[in-house]
Amino acid sequence: MPVSTDPAAADFPTSRVRTRAEAEAYVASVCFKHGPPELAGVELEWTVHHADDPGRPLDAAALIAALGPHAPRSLVPDSPHRRLPNGSVLTVEPGGQVEVSSLPTPSMRSLFSVVEADAAYVARRLRTAGLVLGDQGTDPLRFPRRILQVPRYAAMETAFDRIGLDGRLMMCSTAGVQVCLDAGEAHRVAARWNALHALGPVMLATFANSPMLFGECTGWVSTRTRALLRTDPPRTRPGPVTEDPPRSWARRVLDTSLVCLRRDNGDWTAPTGISFAEWIHGALPNPPTRDDLDYHLSTVFPPVRPRGYLEVRYLDAQPGTDWMLPAGALIALFRDESTVDEVLELTVPARGRWVQAARHGLLDRALARCARDVFELACRRLEQPDSPAELPGRLADHVARRLAAVGDR
Repeated sequence: MPVSTDPAAADFPTSRVRTRAEAEAYVASVCFKHGPPELAGVELEWTVHHADDPGRPLDAAALIAALGPHAPRSLVPDSPHRRLPNGSVLTVEPGGQVEVSSLPTPSMRSLFSVVEADAAYVARRLRTAGLVLGDQGTDPLRFPRRILQVPRYAAMETAFDRIGLDGRLMMCSTAGVQVCLDAGEAHRVAARWNALHALGPVMLATFANSPMLFGECTGWVSTRTRALLRTDPPRTRPGPVTEDPPRSWARRVLDTSLVCLRRDNGDWTAPTGISFAEWIHGALPNPPTRDDLDYHLSTVFPPVRPRGYLEVRYLDAQPGTDWMLPAGALIALFRDESTVDEVLELTVPARGRWVQAARHGLLDRALARCARDVFELACRRLEQPDSPAELPGRLADHVARRLAAVGDR
């Protein structure tokens, strides 16, 4: 495998971060952009397998050949990294998972059409190289094996290995559906942030799709979520429900330990247990820059992450085009602020039930009751011209099957 430097390290600006207050103000301003909720996007991840033997370690050379000019530079340093035919961007995760990321758009119908076409294009290219996309949120067969040889992931692997195996699993063996939504007007940010967190266990339980690891059932319906929550809890746990999400997020980021420390020599291993706030206060020889803070932000990844917009990360990968079901539900539920308020009311019994959702799914009675009500609302909100015509019926059928499977009538 070729060795490359991380493209994000190309520039090292000189502007220093001098105080914690300055850093918190900066984080709050860049992570929560205000405005009317108009745009949405999706990011789809899949594990990749050899078609003739899904349990065989991924052949990186075959992946590179399949992706061709679309391969990211983290995999092929001199790649042109061209966009996919309909404008989506293709990236590769540490274990060789492929990800298709859309451009933001105001139209759900257009968004889904573009991403479906680009995902099908990627699948065809992989098939020509003897590879197929996985259909679960975890690799059900193989042990985690990193194929991206870049300093960022080597440093993260070192840091997470101190805690356990889950960090490697998260990096190399998991795949999800991510939905990106506008944060909303300033006076609505807290309601939207809190609704996404309250809704999280319900969505997770309804679309859990990762029961297998190393060829065996784990006893968790979302093993992907189990791995994420255990990777590095201060970095990966759900955020607090507060009246001031920007402030609480900024404090959390500053108190989270460094997992990468960029250096020119290619060794980015960070000293153990030093937070960004401690770096500001002199824990390391050289003071941090604003670019260091931007980079640190990219290493904190809870189930809902603010990035100027709100990135929803709590969904397992889905088979085929079933990613449209949770993505469509989320977009529909967060288009209108009155619907957001309904979501907050309907999900009161589900709040904080992340572990129950990941372990038991809709066998948890509180989550089952909330799912029935929340998805009835979502189906109603999907009945509009901009939604794919068949989507409300598909969503209703999926939820009904899941509830029937656990005995909820």
